[in-house]
Amino acid sequence: MAQLDVQSKLAILADAAKYDASCASSGSVKRSSRDSKGVGSTDGGMGICHAYAPDGRCISLLKILLTNSCIFDCHYCINRKSSNVRRARFTAQEVVHLTLSFYKRNYIEGLFLSSGIIGSSNYTMEQMVEVARSLREDHDFRGYIHLKTIPDADPALVEQAGLHADRLSINVELPTVSGLKRLAPEKSAVRIEDAMAETKSSIIDATDARKKFKSAPRFAPAGQSTQMIVGADAATDGDIVLRASTLYDSFDLRRVYYSAFSPIPDASTVLPLQRPPLMREHRLYQSDWLMRFYGYTSKEVVAAADETTGMLPLDIDPKLAWALKHRDIFPVDVNRAPRERLLRVPGLGVKAVTSILAARRWRRLHLADVARLTVSITKLRPFLIAEDWRPVALSDKAELRPVVAPKVKQLELFA
Repeated sequence: MAQLDVQSKLAILADAAKYDASCASSGSVKRSSRDSKGVGSTDGGMGICHAYAPDGRCISLLKILLTNSCIFDCHYCINRKSSNVRRARFTAQEVVHLTLSFYKRNYIEGLFLSSGIIGSSNYTMEQMVEVARSLREDHDFRGYIHLKTIPDADPALVEQAGLHADRLSINVELPTVSGLKRLAPEKSAVRIEDAMAETKSSIIDATDARKKFKSAPRFAPAGQSTQMIVGADAATDGDIVLRASTLYDSFDLRRVYYSAFSPIPDASTVLPLQRPPLMREHRLYQSDWLMRFYGYTSKEVVAAADETTGMLPLDIDPKLAWALKHRDIFPVDVNRAPRERLLRVPGLGVKAVTSILAARRWRRLHLADVARLTVSITKLRPFLIAEDWRPVALSDKAELRPVVAPKVKQLELFA
């Protein structure tokens, strides 16, 4: 087989990395290069892969695999051992040189590096750690680094990864243990969770050490994240939400990412023939937002799902679905209700609620005042009381839902 040049490898391994959604760089530590001879910064620039932080910043990353060869044969993975795809592999120094070259051209602000398993888990992890080590120590690179770690690797290697990377992530792959056993029998849910627990412990230890000693090394200062594939197994939205909540509580994750299963060439016969609706992935992200920023418990979010199927509705967002099932707490008075009650009003986002609380200290708010803080007042009117507005009693679900639901199905911005 002919030797591939770096550009050909990049074409193959950048395309292979697109299936991993967990590449946002929120929480990265700001490293300014203005007052040092270091290369790179987490600020500014335009990129190759666009990741978005919670505050809306667009962060550009070089998102690649070290290799798309793998000794595992996970049914859902296009890079599995039995897959008929063109293979490629970078050396550690090729990744280092690409990252530096792209940064100096102002293409990227950091690196997201994952990999198939080659040789062994330890060998693969060693190569990924070498990339991060070389960037930091040999080239004084100050940009963002996210490494996808391998659960079976020696904990000492993961420890080294955390000393050089801003964020570590370990994919749980599928929402249920039964799904993982069926579609990825070579992977172990126990080993995955043990690795996540060790990473959590290292982050806590490093944080405590930094409180006592300023010179103590950082360990994955942007925390750890994970990803679940949606629609490859029989897990319902309710199963996924409960699993995500458990992961947040158990391992102090910064993010759980959801990736809608996409049919792959030469697919295994045990996989579904069609991908789930992209709107399903979108609704799961919205439910995740409710738990992280709006004070909803996982059980409350699950209550918004269909009682028979366990699936969140696709035509309305989960916050609105929950409100339609709990009409007894509405309408909410925007001039008197506490923050936690205002956050339950469909259509009111965190920023809007903060603005309402600040404005009402000085005057009584009218419906037009609230309208200026939202995308559409139509969704809000049945659920709130203002100085000049009091809705009629919330009507039957069959009558109210068409009024507040969007007329056209689209990926609306969550509020």
